[in-house]
Amino acid sequence: MVLAVINQKGGAGKTTLAMNLAAGLARRGPTVVVDLDPQGSALQWAGAGSKPYPATVKALNGRWNAAGLRQTYKAYSHIVLDCPPSLDSHASSQALRSADAALIPVLPSPVDLWASLRLPQEVEAARTENPGLRAYLVLNQIEQRSALSAAMQDALAEFGLPVLKSAMRRRAIYRGAALDGLSVYQMGARGQDAAEEIDAILQEILPS
Repeated sequence: MVLAVINQKGGAGKTTLAMNLAAGLARRGPTVVVDLDPQGSALQWAGAGSKPYPATVKALNGRWNAAGLRQTYKAYSHIVLDCPPSLDSHASSQALRSADAALIPVLPSPVDLWASLRLPQEVEAARTENPGLRAYLVLNQIEQRSALSAAMQDALAEFGLPVLKSAMRRRAIYRGAALDGLSVYQMGARGQDAAEEIDAILQEILPS
């Protein structure tokens, strides 16, 4: 399975979602995170830990296509693409054309969502070459016990892509895991609630 984590807006939580999804997938089979962001955040994250990261993390530069991606990483059961914060790059374009599913993390703010309104058009364009592409919005940094505002509900409806029932709450453990170079699965009891959130996302998107 190839999973792309993409959003043209920086700060939406792409790398946090990609790295923890990869850690969850690594419990099911060999998994690689392909760091497509020139900033190399995923590589830095994996290199900062005192323990090995559960998933392999590699950079991919230059031009490539879906067939080449799958051939390069054929040893892995799962490929997670951590995309750059731009839809105009070769990497983002090819990620959508290579993925089985694309996850779009968004903050629970209409302004943040509207900043990503090009994404549905890019998903539709990618489906001309990759008709099986599934795409979902993932709400990130949801406050506990807070309901989405009416404006946010309207913005989600305008976006026109399905929203996963599972979401990521605002938790300090996600930042702590990144600083320690670990996944939430490696954070013991402190990471259990966050790990359950990641597992719930995976259960929604993985083929049954």
